[in-house]
Order: sequence, then C-alpha cells, then structure tokens
Amino acid sequence: MTSNKVPKATLQRYPVYLKALRKLKASGRERIMSKELADYVGIESTTIRRDFSFLGKLGKQGYGYDVESLINIFSEELGVNFAEKIILVGCGNLGKALLNYNNWNHVVGEIVCAFDIAPEKVEHASVPVYALKDIREKMPEGCRIAILTISQDVQETVDLLVSAGIRGIVSFCTDHFTVPSGIFVKQVDVVSSIQELVFETNLIEK
Repeated sequence: MTSNKVPKATLQRYPVYLKALRKLKASGRERIMSKELADYVGIESTTIRRDFSFLGKLGKQGYGYDVESLINIFSEELGVNFAEKIILVGCGNLGKALLNYNNWNHVVGEIVCAFDIAPEKVEHASVPVYALKDIREKMPEGCRIAILTISQDVQETVDLLVSAGIRGIVSFCTDHFTVPSGIFVKQVDVVSSIQELVFETNLIEK
C-alpha cells in the first residue's frame, strides 16, 4: 500500500478513476489513453498521469493503460472490493429507495439483505428482509458494512450491529449515537448540506 505517500487530493480522485475504469471494462474496453480517460472523467490528462505516477509506471508510450490492470491496482490501493456485502437496516421509504438503486455504479458491492423490525410488512423487496432481532443469525458471512436508515432505537441498533461484526456504518439517522474505537461512521445529513448551500449562496449574492 502506498496511500501514505499519495497527496490527499490525488487519493480523492482515485475512486473517480476506479468507477470510470469499471464502467469501461463492463462496456468491453481493454485499454485506454490518458487523453481518452481525461475526456471520460473530466480531469486533465496531465493530472491523471501525475496521479497514476504515485502508483508506479502503469502505462506504455503509444499503448496507454491496460484497463483491467488499473482496476486491480486501484482496488488494492483503495481496499475496494466489488463483491463487498452490504446490509441495509430499516426498510422505510428511504431504505426501499436505496434497495431499488442497489447497483452502486461499478464502485463497491451491493446490498445483499435487509433488516427491519417488521419484515413481514416489507413488500416487493429486491433482497431478503429479515427481523432485526435475528441479525446475528442472518448476517452474511464476511459482511462489514451497514447502511442505517432508522428513526428509533438508534443507539441500541448500532450496538447490535457492532456486536454482530459490522465495522463501518453509513448513517442517514438524525439521532446522535456513539461507536467503539475502530468502528467507522459516515453520516449522510441532507438537511445540513442544504443549510450549507443556502449559507454559501447567500454569501455570494451579498
């Protein structure tokens, strides 16, 4: 792993490249020039070549880059596994919308099952839906990531997820909760994002 040597701005672009490369591979593309990739992702080709240089000599003059080789390199660098098993906790309106989306655009894995306090009320789900109380028994083998879209008993549910082996949580919850050291949380707060945009827009217009 070389991420400790790579600038933060470059690391933030690596997932963009990986997403594009996986889409290119899915369309049958085997190799690509930096200029072509630049047009595809909207990033200058000089920036792409510099970003790639941190990972070694990846391309060949006149040939370009091997798409599959780049995917393997970026996947290793980012620790991204396209087969990542993700669970969803909470099958309300937002949870159902995420299940309907469930392709993650060639970047990570997919939601393989969901949990809810009333699974019998969840209709037409694209994955199996189990009772939350059965999460230890129904947790997919190797699953590390959970998406949380619940509005009640949040801390108790988080504690249950951690005890069942979850190490990363994407939370759409408005309630605050705590996690032990070594558990990673990404908070998705749409209201705060809108507030920030309103504030920034107002500053520009003044």
